[in-house]
Amino acid sequence: MPYAATIFLSSFLLFLVQPIIAKQILPWFGGSAAVWTTCLVFFQSVLLAGYAYADWTMRLGARRQAMLHAGLLAASLACLPILASSGWKPQGDEAPVARILLLLAATIGLPYFLLSTTTPLLQAWYWRRWRAAVPYRLFALSNLASLTALIGFPIAFEPTFDLKQLAWGWSFLFAVFAILCAGTAWLSVNGFERQEGPAVSHPLSLKTQFHWLALAAMGSVMLLAVTNHVTQNISSVPFLWLLPLALYLLTFILAFDHPRWYLRRSSIAALGLMVPAMAWAIPSLDLELAVPLYFAGLFVACLFCHGELARLRPDPAHLTRFYLMISLGGAAGAVLVAIFAPLLLRGYFELGIALVALSGLLMMGLRKRAIWAGVAVMVATTGFVLRGAYDYMDGVRAIERDFYGVVRTADHEQPIPYRVMYHGAIMHGGQLLGDSFRNTPADYFGPGSGYGRVFASLRELEPKKPLAVGIIGLGAGVVGSWMRPGDRLVFYEISPRVVDIARREFTFLADTAAKTEVVLGDGRLSLEREPPRGYDVLGIDAFSGDSIPMHLVTREAMALYVKHLKPDGVIVFQATNRFVDLLPVVKRLAGELGFEAVNVSDVPEAEFGPEYWYSSTDQVIVTRNRRLLDWPQLKMAAEPIEDRKDLPTFTDAHHNLLRILK
Repeated sequence: MPYAATIFLSSFLLFLVQPIIAKQILPWFGGSAAVWTTCLVFFQSVLLAGYAYADWTMRLGARRQAMLHAGLLAASLACLPILASSGWKPQGDEAPVARILLLLAATIGLPYFLLSTTTPLLQAWYWRRWRAAVPYRLFALSNLASLTALIGFPIAFEPTFDLKQLAWGWSFLFAVFAILCAGTAWLSVNGFERQEGPAVSHPLSLKTQFHWLALAAMGSVMLLAVTNHVTQNISSVPFLWLLPLALYLLTFILAFDHPRWYLRRSSIAALGLMVPAMAWAIPSLDLELAVPLYFAGLFVACLFCHGELARLRPDPAHLTRFYLMISLGGAAGAVLVAIFAPLLLRGYFELGIALVALSGLLMMGLRKRAIWAGVAVMVATTGFVLRGAYDYMDGVRAIERDFYGVVRTADHEQPIPYRVMYHGAIMHGGQLLGDSFRNTPADYFGPGSGYGRVFASLRELEPKKPLAVGIIGLGAGVVGSWMRPGDRLVFYEISPRVVDIARREFTFLADTAAKTEVVLGDGRLSLEREPPRGYDVLGIDAFSGDSIPMHLVTREAMALYVKHLKPDGVIVFQATNRFVDLLPVVKRLAGELGFEAVNVSDVPEAEFGPEYWYSSTDQVIVTRNRRLLDWPQLKMAAEPIEDRKDLPTFTDAHHNLLRILK
């Protein structure tokens, strides 16, 4: 039937376009997880606009509404194909959130808006024509289509097609949708004109509408808060963000498909147990414990919120207003977590706040005789949240938050005094404390690391030659400790907060003997704008955590690095990662350009002992300099990298993390 087919196709395209466009612009904004969160704000906000349009146009009359919608569908075809213009690339000093939102509006704004209108609009048309009770099940169908697109992208579409092919394929399907939707509008007009008139229904109260809004907002807040907490504070496992969104959609499907899927008493009891349990686990960094607990808790929370929405759904005459309030709540939740939380909260405290609010919403749904159970849940949740916030801040010297995440510093006394910089849960460099250790390299920059062996070898090969060094990723600035008078050192850092803390909390930038420059902005984009620098060493140090900015390990990125490198220069890739095997990716890129690649796997405690805070690390050395590779300091630790024949070369248009998961 045309209604179901149009709704399914629109919802499928609605969710398929999200990873396609996000992947296009991700390299322009540093590959940060915040890019995806900002995209979600746009998607939720345009969805709200689409639902508002559906609610408003129901007052125009069937024929005028159909003509307006058909005209907008025709106009939207001029926006195709959905390829982001390179003119939107940031120059380094813009506000990233505003630029991303404007870019998305210019690239996919009208098509996405029209897709957003489809579910409520066609359900209203269906009910207006047939007076059937089926419309709300079509909402479950739309979420099933969204879930299909969400899961299908990394498993089927991304490995098979490059970004340009995906964008053109999506654009073709959107044109099919536009024709199908216009035809359905025409059918609805003809069918409606044979009806006697709209059914009579009772007016909606503001209290009822606010209740819908609060339930939808709570589900959205929990989705983003859990996603942020798991990916930023526990582990940035690739595709880990996909599971919370899939659970969120699944609860919509279950809640609106049939009442049998939402057992209210069981859901309330489960939520009463899960909310304090999630609050208790906030300080935990144990992937195997915390992730299943949070995902189970998110499922229960969203099933409660969406099950209550389905239970409270109104007469179909108020269908568009109902969906408008759901969308308004979803957008409000996204804005609270993605926009206001980074501005108002110093750390990742939004999950704790969300759990306390959820316990309050749960208490509102209890009967009077069970209210004391609700009070107990809220008190326990609040207590655990406060304890988690105390643990999070315990021992923290400085903490800063911006679009790119939370940066903290803390001092440790064992084995010797040491100051660490953390980005989320990942250590991003540090400094030994005390005058005798001032400007001493530590962490994964120790003497046995790839960096340490490269610098030592270059000094021995040409003792009097000054070095020109570029590093993408500042961290604490530890590389500065390897520099000598006459050297030139350039750091490329995307986060202004990291720069502030590196200058305020660590002394490497002040103590280094090199002439030092810090370039603010995404490292790759900064290199694109600069003339060739002629680096002896170019460090790609954006991989010390589990979150991989893939735009830094593509064919196009590698060609850019070579442009800035001297003929006998060295590229050092920080490749330490628990979940992704970057070694064959880098080897393939190096081989294409006639470079050799070897891995230096440093296990410092075996060689130097634990007392100097050296960290185990993998660093890939890429160079054409045969003398350097044969120099004893480097040759003794260098290991060959196995070439994977089945692995295609990663490019900006086509790369897939599933192929290199460990």
